[in-house]
Amino acid sequence: MHVVATAGHVDHGKSALVRALTGMEPDRWEEERRRGLTLDLGFVWTRLPDGERIAFVDVPGHERLVGNMLAGVGPVPAVLLVVAADQGWQPQSEEHLAVLDALRVRHGVLAVTRSDLADPAPVREDALARIAETSLGKVEAVPVSSVTGEGLDGLRAALVRLTAALPEPDRTADVRLWVDRAFTVRGRGTVVTGTLAAGTIRTGDRLVVASDGTAVRVRGLQTLKEDREEVGAVARVAVNVHGAPADALHRGDALLTPDRWLATALVDVRLHGDPAADLPRNLVLHAGSAAVPAGVRPLGEDTARLTLARPMPLRVGDTALLRDPGRHRIPAGLTVLDVRPPRLARRGAGRARARELEAVGGTPDGAAELRRRGLVRRAELLAMGVPPPAEPVAGDWLADPGHWAALRRRLVRVVEEHAARNPMDPGLPTEAARRALDLPERALVRALVDTAPHDGPRLERRDGRVYGSSARPRLPPRVRQAVDAVRAELRRAPFRAPEAHRLAELGLTPNVIAAAVAAGALLRIGDGIVLLPGADTRAAALLARLAQPFTTSEARRALDTTRRVVIPLLEHLDARGLTVRLDTTRRRCEPPAGAGTP
Repeated sequence: MHVVATAGHVDHGKSALVRALTGMEPDRWEEERRRGLTLDLGFVWTRLPDGERIAFVDVPGHERLVGNMLAGVGPVPAVLLVVAADQGWQPQSEEHLAVLDALRVRHGVLAVTRSDLADPAPVREDALARIAETSLGKVEAVPVSSVTGEGLDGLRAALVRLTAALPEPDRTADVRLWVDRAFTVRGRGTVVTGTLAAGTIRTGDRLVVASDGTAVRVRGLQTLKEDREEVGAVARVAVNVHGAPADALHRGDALLTPDRWLATALVDVRLHGDPAADLPRNLVLHAGSAAVPAGVRPLGEDTARLTLARPMPLRVGDTALLRDPGRHRIPAGLTVLDVRPPRLARRGAGRARARELEAVGGTPDGAAELRRRGLVRRAELLAMGVPPPAEPVAGDWLADPGHWAALRRRLVRVVEEHAARNPMDPGLPTEAARRALDLPERALVRALVDTAPHDGPRLERRDGRVYGSSARPRLPPRVRQAVDAVRAELRRAPFRAPEAHRLAELGLTPNVIAAAVAAGALLRIGDGIVLLPGADTRAAALLARLAQPFTTSEARRALDTTRRVVIPLLEHLDARGLTVRLDTTRRRCEPPAGAGTP
């Protein structure tokens, strides 16, 4: 199916033309038929000569109803622009063309209606010249008469050529169905209609309401009055939803694929029209079928920041327009550049942001977006409408290669600085590293350590800390002297651990002892009990020479030590598997592999 919107001045024959093309009545309200004036959106359809079906969104032409017109045109990829031969170009012809230009509509056909009442040639040439100056460029023009039928076959042929030139829609895209009507059908419940510009909707699908996040289920689908199990873009579609009453949905809302869209009330945009500095500070943003008041803050000559009255599901590359309802004009169209822009708190931040946006083209560019942000979640990038340029570095996090390399250099620096300040405790806690680098998760610190370049400084993770070149504590001279004194005493009596008062006399506090143990200078077998490294293996070799099994007292005598030392030493040997406890007093010990004579 193809969907085309009408556009043109009030009473130029738009509704009569689509009625003549389709044989259907587009006006929905009794008042519309009574007054002969389209007040709201109408929808009709037919088959073209090539067999393709085409649906028309018939929009009102009166200047007071431009908001309704925008709701119909916003999601539609092509236009049937209508100008009457007997009246020529009119104010709403101009405003509707400005709308199409602002929305960057590039596909259209001009129908010069009422050609039975006046020569269509002058109006045709004038209209084509005006249209050529817009995004539509050169279009086909067909003179027609809805009364006599003259030219209708030529218009149908032109519509065949128009629809054949339309780009193929992405039917795998995330759904964003802008709602143009919501109502209740007896026996079915809530129904919404809209133009599906991309993606596919299936019965049973779960969608969410953009305005409040309400989850709904698709109970049924119709397109062109036909029940369907699925509908792919581009199509006019009616969706019967369960989970939200009709009064909770309204024109300008949207149904979305869950967890794939960001609702934003702050966007940076590139303008097409009046210079940013000339724009009123309060305008109305029209996107899809929505109309939302927006505060305008100029940034550069053609860039601005919009603060929206309510969040909207927008993505990078979306086109929309700003309208000044008081002056009845369209001062600018726009392309969305950023839906998660940085705050502008510091003096001069606006000018700096304008310079940054000069390099942003408005076409989603994953690598460029990642360069600007440094780090971003993959899901958030997708929700912005930007394709991820690489695989995540940790969890769902993507990192710009240059930023990632800079983070690692900073990590090396802060680890080495910590080690220099704390030689006895050189490992930087992972959480401290996260805070130092201002990272959102510890997993990123771990990934920075694990993805070290082959030719770069080495880092390692151990026991929740990050180590650099100082993988072991370095003992200051004073501490080294005290440790050496203990080591000398232990060499004379290997299993007579120094008493607590001796350790205190030497200044060996628990923290200092921990550093000495980590440095490999001492072995801690219990609270306040230290021996020489390897003493446990030597003890096991001595105990293996005893008659097996042996008692705690026999072990104490064999090792020439005290009960204060032998009990934690035996428990340490049990934990290492060097001894096996048989009951409350007896153990067994086998000679350690490779153990020599003590």
